[in-house]
Amino acid sequence: MSEESPKTIAVFAATGSQGGAVADALLDAGATVRALLRDTRSEKAESLARRGVELVQIDVNDPTSLVSALEGADAFWFMTTPPGGMQNADTEGETRQGIALADAAAAARVPHVVFNSVGGADRRSGVPHFESKYRVEQHLAQLGLNTTIVRPVFFAENFLQMAPAVEDGTLVLRLPIPDAIPLQVIAVRDVGIIAAKALLDQASVPAAVEIAGDELTGSQIASIHGDRAGVPARYEALPVTVLDGQDDLQAMFRWFAETPAYQADLEQVRRIHPGTSTLSTWVAAESAPSAR
Repeated sequence: MSEESPKTIAVFAATGSQGGAVADALLDAGATVRALLRDTRSEKAESLARRGVELVQIDVNDPTSLVSALEGADAFWFMTTPPGGMQNADTEGETRQGIALADAAAAARVPHVVFNSVGGADRRSGVPHFESKYRVEQHLAQLGLNTTIVRPVFFAENFLQMAPAVEDGTLVLRLPIPDAIPLQVIAVRDVGIIAAKALLDQASVPAAVEIAGDELTGSQIASIHGDRAGVPARYEALPVTVLDGQDDLQAMFRWFAETPAYQADLEQVRRIHPGTSTLSTWVAAESAPSAR
């Protein structure tokens, strides 16, 4: 990363998974981090404060609080998620949130904005929570802000929730993806490192980049977890109908199966961040449930 004097970087939702990874990487690089948080009194927020992070309480629905929080920042990182979670994703609310943050960055004249979107957002995926992020990308472009778009693929951490289980001595992974179709994955820690590189040295990261650390079929993913657990493994592809009633997630898994889906250039990503984890190294480092 850049050897310039410390910069003040504003990080939205720095107590979250991606925001926390960005904050960690920035602190490791010696940057001054300003955390924009809804709740500055949470345990995670207090932990950040003990590490020297400036905490600023904001309300996404209050433009004044957002602009004030961003004034004087050398760069700003943010991401969006549907309010209320993915079960019944409020993608319109997600876009509104992103537009509010982008407008505040413009009003505060932030020199550089890094937006974490999602892989494939720019390819008419038809996945609601991809399309909502792309609308934020488009708004950033319309504002004319100096922006870097980072588009992560499927998080390795999803396998903590979609965890394989050991059944009769065999580790079994089930996902609604045909086994012949590879899935690109990336660890959240690496997402944070790459975003931090962009924030501290804009020239080190392309203006828009899809990022992944590995690409594997279901059987290969199962095998990695099985090797870590020390048991045989197998993969069972489920029909996408198991996600009936979860329209957003169903659209995403259908997109995985019916198109080339994620298209990150793994060699390009490793040129940006040579230490990007493979799924195997992530499983070893994170001690996923199947490996405990």
